[in-house]
Formats: sequence, structure tokens, C-alpha cells
Amino acid sequence: MRALTRLLFFSSALFSVLLNSAALDTINTGQALRDNDMLVLAGETYELGFFSPGNSNNRYLGIWFKKISPQTVVWVANRKTPLTSTTGVLKVNSNGMLLLFSGNNTVIWSSNSSVSLGNAPVVAKLLDPGNLVVCDDSSTDEDFVWQSFDHPTDTLLAGMKFGKDLVTGVDRYLTSWKSMDDPSPGLYVS
Repeated sequence: MRALTRLLFFSSALFSVLLNSAALDTINTGQALRDNDMLVLAGETYELGFFSPGNSNNRYLGIWFKKISPQTVVWVANRKTPLTSTTGVLKVNSNGMLLLFSGNNTVIWSSNSSVSLGNAPVVAKLLDPGNLVVCDDSSTDEDFVWQSFDHPTDTLLAGMKFGKDLVTGVDRYLTSWKSMDDPSPGLYVS
């Protein structure tokens, strides 16, 4: 009987840990993604979070392949404005804007998208194949307020469009990293 009690206790404790550590793919208004938090697709192909490239101590918000080693980053939000500590926080506001705050609560990067969605709840989601989007929580189509695919860094992913969108005016192009330690825009543009 004592062994069965221990087994049940251990099983419930393990289940609780697994449940609480389940990967999230969405940030709701009012929630925050902090350093060491991750958004992970259900298929665990891509992951969004904070990282330090190469030998740098600077922190960036980015998307990378989850199961590829070494870490292969495919998109970086704050390329031009790195965090100098692990105090970064990502939030989505009710106007559909992604905001990246430094430790002193200063906005160092934003998606520069602000669209009224009425009373609909706004969320940021990590979609397959590696597209971070801001949309109405009930949205099932590709009607996004903002998407990382419109702002590529140095990697072209399946489903991304390239060049100028004649309807929206968005011009999508790739720009190299300055170095392996610095994802700020480099010399090469295509």
C-alpha cells in the first residue's frame, strides 16, 4: 500500500510538472514573455525567445529552429537595439502592437502596427512555419495585423513572400548579419 501511495504521489507530481511546463504558442494581451520564457509550436519545429548570438552578451528576441544544433536563428526583432541584460519583456497591447521592453521599462523595439480590432481579444502567435503574427484571437485565416514574414532578417522560410507587395506597399528583402556575434543589418541585401 505504501508503494502504491508513493507511486501515485510521484505520478501526480510528474504530471503537474509536465502540465506547468507545457509549451505555449500564444501571448495574450496582459501576458508577458520574459527572458527564459519560450513560445514553441505544438510540432516543436520553431521556438521564439531571447538569445545571445555567438560570443556576445547582448540579448535579442528571435525565432530559431528548436531541434537544430547549433542554434540556427531565422528571425530577429531587435536587430538594431540589443538588450544588455536578461531583463527583456515582450508584450502585445490591445491595439495589436508588439512591444519589447528593456529592464527600465523603455520600449526598445515595436512592431509599429496599430490597428483597432474593436472588442476582439488580440494575441501574438507563433505559427508554422516560423511566422510570428499578431491577430484577433478568433482569426482563422491570414488576416494578420502584423507578421514577422513581412519583416525578414537573413533567412527565407517556406511561405514567405519576397519583394514589394503592391497592395500594402511592404517591401520584403533579406539583409545579412553584421557578424556571427551581431545580428544588426550587415552589408549584403537581396
